Amino acid sequence: MTWTQVVNPFNNILLSALVAILPILFIFWALIIKKMKGYQASLLTTALALLIAVLVYRMPVKLALLSTVNGALYGLFPICWIIVSAVFLFNITVKSGQFEVIKHFMASTTSDRRMQALLIAFSFGAFLEGTAGFGAPVAITAAMLVGLGFNPLYAAGICLIANTAPVAFGAIGIPITVASQVTGIPEMAISQMVGRTLPVLSLMLPLYLVILMAGWKKAMEVLPAIFVSGGSFALLQWSSSNFLGPALPDVFAGLGSIIALLVFLKFWKPKKVWRFPNEPAPTIHMNLTYSTGQIVRAWSPFILLTLVIITWGLAPVKNMLNANGQMQFEMPGLHNVIRDTKGNLLPHIFKLNYLSAAGTAIFIAALISIPLVGLSFREAARVFGATLRQLKFPIITVATVLGFAYIVNDSGITITIADALANTGWLFPFFAPVLGWLGVFITGSDTSANALFGKLQYATASSIGVDPVVTVAANVSGGVVGKMISPQSIAVAAAAGGLVGKESELFRFTARHSFLMLLLICFIVLAQAYLFKWSIPVYHMIIK
Repeated sequence: MTWTQVVNPFNNILLSALVAILPILFIFWALIIKKMKGYQASLLTTALALLIAVLVYRMPVKLALLSTVNGALYGLFPICWIIVSAVFLFNITVKSGQFEVIKHFMASTTSDRRMQALLIAFSFGAFLEGTAGFGAPVAITAAMLVGLGFNPLYAAGICLIANTAPVAFGAIGIPITVASQVTGIPEMAISQMVGRTLPVLSLMLPLYLVILMAGWKKAMEVLPAIFVSGGSFALLQWSSSNFLGPALPDVFAGLGSIIALLVFLKFWKPKKVWRFPNEPAPTIHMNLTYSTGQIVRAWSPFILLTLVIITWGLAPVKNMLNANGQMQFEMPGLHNVIRDTKGNLLPHIFKLNYLSAAGTAIFIAALISIPLVGLSFREAARVFGATLRQLKFPIITVATVLGFAYIVNDSGITITIADALANTGWLFPFFAPVLGWLGVFITGSDTSANALFGKLQYATASSIGVDPVVTVAANVSGGVVGKMISPQSIAVAAAAGGLVGKESELFRFTARHSFLMLLLICFIVLAQAYLFKWSIPVYHMIIK
């Protein structure tokens, strides 16, 4: 027995879309207006989505509940596994005392909070996004900034906003690979189109971050450093995405901008060191000196993290790990039971790739780090237990949010909203990034958003005479600015930044910036579609 999705339950796409968007409006209201805790808002939002799926879309209760459970399982693995492993690695570094050495190193390089944010949140976060993705960059960089003495809300918020620039090329280019698989447009063409949109955002983002932290006047004081950071990142992102493909722009741009800024700071320093207002005086004793070996030892968990994640991302290694450490099973009562409007049965296969998962790579790096930082495995076990207790509410939040994502996708609620936007005619290129933004807001993943809406973007653009690579790339680019307000991302950042229970504050911190950046991308895509057609790459469709 199968059930067919209903996309237009009221036979009026506008009315159906207004009902479909209620759960999304509710979570905005719950977090911004009512200031609910993250797990409370996500539980109530999921309950509302379940009611709409069952009562309006006529989805069988059993299927609706199974879909939600399937999403919650995906939230637990691999997403929560990444969060737990990342925070565990950071907590090991703190418990061993090695993070004090790291703080001293950063202070000796620059004690200016503006420069630390650019180095860690923007550049190092981009590098981690390129190698791992799926929540690891925000979890690690937010924890590092809090450890350096940043206000937790600013640390988490800055890391979420900084994470926009690299998301499209995250996890060795997986979002663009998926967009290519769904649409038949070559990876290289999508990479080039995205690489002609996002560098504009990447160039502006360091300035935006510093103005957000310190104000316009303080940002102007360090404009040369901001230009070096953003300029080097944008140039490397543009060149690698246009000439090498989608796999390495984040790795090259992240590392390149770190090196460029560190070299620049050897010859140039801000006239005045800026720290947060009312921030306690630094407790780091600058008369202490550490040897190169001590500094390398302190950084060893993060060096190992980088090496292990890069190794895990190599195709032969990933294939070997999957061959020896992966279990998968069809979700009972759900697999091939839901039929979409085109008559295709939707597969629901849960993959437990316990060896190749990014969380496992981070956890192994943490295990190897234990003796290097001077902890016993018994002490580390106690740290791991404390980490689990620290993250109990974020785990509930992430699992619930993914349950919400699955129910709105399986019921047809998401497609209703997408179809309404697709009816905007010649204005559709302006709204194309909104679909990507919406997809990432719901699922927490640019990869998932491209899988969800890529084909719709292709078909709609073709029907109105716009080159489909423009709107498919817009789905990728729009998605990146939805990442900072995705409830899943908010939960990860709150957990890493010590803001559990204050998710609503973090959501309000990032929401307006997400809308502003989305609006910028919408105008860029509209101009690419009709005014700057010369920016569209020449390509040939993949013949399947």
